[in-house]
Amino acid sequence: MSASEIRAEYGRLDEMIGHGTWNQPAGTITDDTEQALCIARSLAEQHKFDPADIADRFVAWYDSGPFDIGGMTRRSLSRLKHGDEWDEAGQHVWEQSREGQNAGNGSVMRCAPLAIPYATDRQRLVGVSRQSSQITHADPRCTYGCAVLNLTVAGLLDDVDTPLQDALDSVGSDATGELVTALQPLARGESPDTLETSGYVVHSLQTALHDGLFTESAEEAIVTAVNRGGDTDTIGAIAGAVAGARFGASALPDRWLDAIDEAGELKSIADQLVELA
Repeated sequence: MSASEIRAEYGRLDEMIGHGTWNQPAGTITDDTEQALCIARSLAEQHKFDPADIADRFVAWYDSGPFDIGGMTRRSLSRLKHGDEWDEAGQHVWEQSREGQNAGNGSVMRCAPLAIPYATDRQRLVGVSRQSSQITHADPRCTYGCAVLNLTVAGLLDDVDTPLQDALDSVGSDATGELVTALQPLARGESPDTLETSGYVVHSLQTALHDGLFTESAEEAIVTAVNRGGDTDTIGAIAGAVAGARFGASALPDRWLDAIDEAGELKSIADQLVELA
């Protein structure tokens, strides 16, 4: 993008944040950040990964009547509310869902907080990432998608040279071939001819990792991802997590942060997660 095109796109995102989207007030966060906060709050308060506690927080959020919630997440949280254990609900929903509706992006959009306290323990990070997905999304494309994303974020936080390739090497042949095939070109520095913006987890990860890793600034990464359309908030959330780890929190514009009601809590919890690490 040229400098003038980037400035124009920044203006579009500023308008979205400043005036609100989805018919919600300015500064409103969507289900992506709300669920990520459930995970982050649990980590900060429990001082460890506790999937049952996270599941309880998801159910409490579900009961609050959120304006936006994905189909698999809604069905899984309903099962949790009615008695399923944290590691049962998502499995049941997955088994009852047909191909094309069984591997959404609803767990990868929220999992990044786990990469902070477990950044230096890659094996443990794979485990907690997969378990966090299993609460609502048990498909291996989802569980390993969370693992690859969080390993990539951890690599960026550790300033490694090849974070995505290292992530793929860490999960190895355990990850589904479809996921690895979609992400391997990015690890080699290649940009796919087409980037999809659907809610399919493989599409979302490929597009968001591309924008998070291939752009020149945090602003450009987030603006590019959001302005692609499609599942805008989720692709933007994933790309934002990658860009945040790559460029640092100070690279995010104050004019964006000032419009977010939860900005203060987000910073406070981030500090607590760093201390846990």
